[in-house]
Amino acid sequence: MATMRFTRVRLTNWKNFRDVDLLLARRVFIVGPNASGKSNLLDAFRFLRDIADPEGGFQRAVKKRGGVSQIRCLHARRQPQVEVEVEAVVDSDRWVYRLEFGQETRGQRRPLIRGEKVTKNDEVLLDRPDEADRSDDSRLTQTFLEQVTTNKDFRVVADLLAQLRYLHVIPQLVRKPRSTDARRDPYGSDFLQQLATTPKGTLESRLRKINKALQVAVPQLKELKLERDELGVPHLKGLYEHWRPNAGWQSEEHFSDGTLRLLGLLWAFLDGDAPLLLEEPEANLHSAVVRFIPSMMARAGGKNRQILISTHSPDLLSDEGIGPEELILLRPSQEGTEARLAAADAEIRTLLEAGETAAGIAAARTSPEKVPQLALFG
Repeated sequence: MATMRFTRVRLTNWKNFRDVDLLLARRVFIVGPNASGKSNLLDAFRFLRDIADPEGGFQRAVKKRGGVSQIRCLHARRQPQVEVEVEAVVDSDRWVYRLEFGQETRGQRRPLIRGEKVTKNDEVLLDRPDEADRSDDSRLTQTFLEQVTTNKDFRVVADLLAQLRYLHVIPQLVRKPRSTDARRDPYGSDFLQQLATTPKGTLESRLRKINKALQVAVPQLKELKLERDELGVPHLKGLYEHWRPNAGWQSEEHFSDGTLRLLGLLWAFLDGDAPLLLEEPEANLHSAVVRFIPSMMARAGGKNRQILISTHSPDLLSDEGIGPEELILLRPSQEGTEARLAAADAEIRTLLEAGETAAGIAAARTSPEKVPQLALFG
């Protein structure tokens, strides 16, 4: 199977970001204060995934985000269009996909594509709008990326974008499993169904690996298994150490929030090799566990899998192995959020080489300027 890694992202008028151009490493840590756009930066990749998804498409992806007016940066001026461009390496080929869009100024106010371009190793495979688009603007309500009749020359990009994973497990949703087919809900409402639809051998192998890791964070958890109840609904069972033999089996509804969050995180690390987007994985986890998330990321999926992660956690960023090329710093300004790669700052590179951690760098450059005033509340 082909492997893909994003090497660059460029955004124009995308939500918080008026203008962003970032190189991307295999591991990426996105840090910044509240409301600076960490989730919105990840959402640019999710947007392309939603377009490429066989059950998605451009119109649905825009509607899901509240329409073009909710996507367009409030600081947009002369350039009213929204533009998302990603550069990716698929096996040994370099691909660039660019999408520019806005909406009709009259009539139905439909989202319309203003430009769509695909290059492979600098060879242009697609450049819209073309003559057919200009003679029928209804064609501009759909991307070629989402259409199997038009994406033949770059279907490898469409397929791999559709496989992009996003995860932000909410334990309360895991405890309310669906009985329908799994749709990889990033919030975990179909997490147990995902496990149940995994081939038996693969499932058992992954559960053994997860259980071994979980025993470090939850020493009393001795065994994991998946079982269906009398109605056929899957449940995750954990055997906890107990003085009575076989009395310690509990289902997911009795697992702690931290256990479910860590279990979902470990499963995502093992589930496939497409790029993975993680949002604040430190939630509900002990700081001692959080410190090892970067090293788990480094090993996840072998040497090729890419993971992009947003975080507030100084514990997670305390890993000395985090390099300046892996750290993206967000800072709100009067003209929208600025996004800067730590490697582009000579002072930051010097500090890291001198032994400063990414946590220290992030705290000094992304904390709100007047945050000490919170101590005066009340």
